[in-house]
Amino acid sequence: MGTTDIALERIFKQLIRGNAGMAIAELETYLSAWSNPQTAEKLQAVKAEYELMADYWQRGAKDPQIDKQYQRLLQRVYVLSANISIHRHMKSSSFLSTLSSGVRQQGRSWTLDAIRHEMEGFVSDVAMLELESEDQRQVKSRQLYKDHQQQMNQLFNYVVTSHVWTDGIANGMEELLVSPTVDTNDQQLLVSAIMLSLMNRFDMAKFRLLVDVYRRSQDEQVRQRALVGWVLSIDDDFRNVWPEQQELVTDLLQSKRVCRELTELQMQLVYTLDSEKETSTIRDEIMPDLMKNNNFRITQNGIEEVEDDPMEDILHPDAAEQRMERLEASFQQMMDMQKQGADIYFGGFSQMKRFPFFYDMSNWLVPFFMQHPDISQFVQRMGDNVFIEQLLQRGSFCNSDKYSLVIAFQQVMDRLPENLRQMMKRGEAAMSEEMESEELLSPAYIRRSYLMDLYRFFRLFPNRSALCNPFDTSKDELGMCLFIGSALFRGTPLEQSKREVVAMLRKRHLLTSAETVLMTFPEEMRDVQYHLWREEYAIALQLEPDNERALSGQARAMFNAGIYEEALECYDRLQLLHPYKMGYVLNKAVCLLHLEEYDEALKLLYQLNYEHEEDDNVRRVLAWTLTCSGKLEQAERLYVQLTEGGQAQHEDFQNYGYCLWLSGRIGEAVGMFRKYAELSKVATDDWLFFDEDWLKARGISDIDVKMMTSAVANG
Repeated sequence: MGTTDIALERIFKQLIRGNAGMAIAELETYLSAWSNPQTAEKLQAVKAEYELMADYWQRGAKDPQIDKQYQRLLQRVYVLSANISIHRHMKSSSFLSTLSSGVRQQGRSWTLDAIRHEMEGFVSDVAMLELESEDQRQVKSRQLYKDHQQQMNQLFNYVVTSHVWTDGIANGMEELLVSPTVDTNDQQLLVSAIMLSLMNRFDMAKFRLLVDVYRRSQDEQVRQRALVGWVLSIDDDFRNVWPEQQELVTDLLQSKRVCRELTELQMQLVYTLDSEKETSTIRDEIMPDLMKNNNFRITQNGIEEVEDDPMEDILHPDAAEQRMERLEASFQQMMDMQKQGADIYFGGFSQMKRFPFFYDMSNWLVPFFMQHPDISQFVQRMGDNVFIEQLLQRGSFCNSDKYSLVIAFQQVMDRLPENLRQMMKRGEAAMSEEMESEELLSPAYIRRSYLMDLYRFFRLFPNRSALCNPFDTSKDELGMCLFIGSALFRGTPLEQSKREVVAMLRKRHLLTSAETVLMTFPEEMRDVQYHLWREEYAIALQLEPDNERALSGQARAMFNAGIYEEALECYDRLQLLHPYKMGYVLNKAVCLLHLEEYDEALKLLYQLNYEHEEDDNVRRVLAWTLTCSGKLEQAERLYVQLTEGGQAQHEDFQNYGYCLWLSGRIGEAVGMFRKYAELSKVATDDWLFFDEDWLKARGISDIDVKMMTSAVANG
């Protein structure tokens, strides 16, 4: 971290603490070293107001407006500091610097009126195309979409590289984003640009804008982008500076619909982060079966159809049917993964993001439309292809992948077998499950598709490092994607969804993240289930003395800690409550074994062995208990069964060695210990250790132990 970054960090630390006077002093120190006349002038005005307020306060005067005045000054210092931070970030990134200077040196006006005129004018011009002849309409349409796309790409770059907005700018932008006279694609793209800017440096005006667009928009596509935007931009650090952030969120969460969508979004973000793991499953397990059992092969000349072997029906009449069943099973497995929330297409389409189309940052997040000028040549070349049209309309692809699909398909179209080409043109080929229109328009699907776009952008865009990456998990298990534990949600109705989220996280073995959310549970939600999740079994038992999971967990915890008396008490209760569960009786016997109450343990074990005579675990515990209690002949019979069976464990040979040793059959004992060493794959000179106290109690001396160790190690 450079000197400048350290100095900026000192300013923001004071802002996080909510200390306006200290923040002003730190910013003044910063500007004395890194001169910025305009910012210095604004700071002096803030400082003068602060000193006037402080002087009034020092004289003991009571100002009823002091809280509001202090908060406003704190926010003005934040804006000055944030703009400095944004400026330095732009200067440190050649990519962002080029974007910023490029859109600001073209002479284009970026006033709200100019932006509104461009966006609303485009909608009017598209409507007027209907009055043109067919030939003129196509020509004018291509030029209109080309010019507008260039304008929107520049606006996207302008917003991404913008500084902190005033309330006036934010309010004007908000009206554009909820206006029915602006194209939905433009609104969606602009929302994404605002989100990228906001994630790089928190801006209350942009945050408020996204919350209000989510609340007000009648367009579900725009709403869901706004939802993802403000959620991924939440910044608990600056709650002292911007208490309005809390007020907005608290008000919003009075809606059950909002709480449901936030809960779904939290889960969808977890699934999104699993995209590469799902890709590995598809690549290593599913695709080999799909490729092995289809009738096509990929060659240097394209895809070729494989002719059926005429002898196949004679020699293996069921082979074709079995191959089809395996193919359907592999495909169904992939569809099931998708229904559960998996991003099954990331691996395949990640290879298709190197087309020139993706050189422009905005194209990664622009909604899919066939008139996009950067794919118009490919659309025209494909012509009328019912299969592709249906795939784009009804297939479960995100916008980014649809663009990839169009570009990639026209490149391989000529290399496809003619019969397959004709089938696709007529719409007879089927490669994906079609989705119903209602599902495609559902908020959950729209949100999932957008998250897939974002994930591809932040994983594959070459200059992604210049932006704040919400999918970065290098420091935390889920990083920014775990938002439900935010302080902004405490005390709101969303707290009730935390149980559902924790259950999902634990199911996916994200235990650190689950614990993070558990730590935010309010006192009234800390019930039996909460304490079970946190493995606080003793507290859970105070709330519910007969809870099976709590008793079992407490017994296991006590056993692992070597407190066998308390473990035994738990297993006594479990046996009483659930007398038919063999595991509890067996564990009780193991506790008695450790407490050297061998007769009591054997009573239980004999009964279990009678009822479950084929159970090796019962046999194993019984054999060791017999060994410990000196009943060596009975133990040996059981060890013979265990070691000669196909399910023998390494420890069976070791324990059999102890039994033989106590029986005085030293040579055979050495052989068993060596067998144990061999199966354990460890060196014989460092694997072997003995419980000398246990052996001494059974007549084995220190010299015996040393000689046995030498005999096993040296052969």
